[in-house]
Amino acid sequence: MLRLYPAPPQELPVAGAYLAQRLHTQGSPARPFVYADFVMSLDGRIALGESAERTGALPEALPNASDLRLMLELIAQADCLITHGGYLRAVAEGRLEDIMQVGLRRGHEDLAAWRRAEGLAAQPAILVASASLDFPLPPSLAAHGQRVIIATGAASSAAKREAWRGRGYEVIVAGRGAAVEGASLTDALGERGFRSLFLLAGPLMLETMLRDHRLARLYLTIAHCLIGGTVFQTMLRGPELGAAGRMQLAALYGEVGSSSAAGQWFAQFDVAAPE
Repeated sequence: MLRLYPAPPQELPVAGAYLAQRLHTQGSPARPFVYADFVMSLDGRIALGESAERTGALPEALPNASDLRLMLELIAQADCLITHGGYLRAVAEGRLEDIMQVGLRRGHEDLAAWRRAEGLAAQPAILVASASLDFPLPPSLAAHGQRVIIATGAASSAAKREAWRGRGYEVIVAGRGAAVEGASLTDALGERGFRSLFLLAGPLMLETMLRDHRLARLYLTIAHCLIGGTVFQTMLRGPELGAAGRMQLAALYGEVGSSSAAGQWFAQFDVAAPE
């Protein structure tokens, strides 16, 4: 791929490009480094075929080997992956892949060795944010010894919280309503020693992290295609963000497509500090 910004332009291999940023060293328990990654089309589609309340399927035009490699490098640098019940339900139904482990995919085994060399746990911990507390846990989490923490809001069902605790899971109350709030969640995970938090989640988690000024960096792959569709998801919904949504371009890479596949940009944005 070609680095377009910052200048001068430079050709770089895809593999290792995001690992070189050493995101696991950017934060601390006092202020964890929170980062997110999305892939979208030129018309802003990130998912198709489901309602706004239900996690949709990734459009066929978006997935590709380069974007997958870079996303796996982001996952590899996390102490903890923050996901949500909708993603776990989609995994259980076969609509989305389980990508919550590092170094298991063929061709990406080097990521497991990288974590070991950096002194990280073999696999990241998993934080499941849920207002309903109704979701399945994939067997892969127990099979790979991953720590699982559940987060919800104070207005969620107390009985369901106790049911999860009765099954041996730690439950964090991190929000005044039923949903999780970004600041409370980030602080709670920092208190548990986590330094780097990757959002393997959707628009709601991204929004609360932005509004609470906890997101540090946004990685965005923009596929050079238009998708359309009448039912779709975009990166954000809800009230205007205002100043909380200001971004500063940190890096931009380009990859040319072919007759059968779209090209793409890989952009990195640092979130502007609140005034």
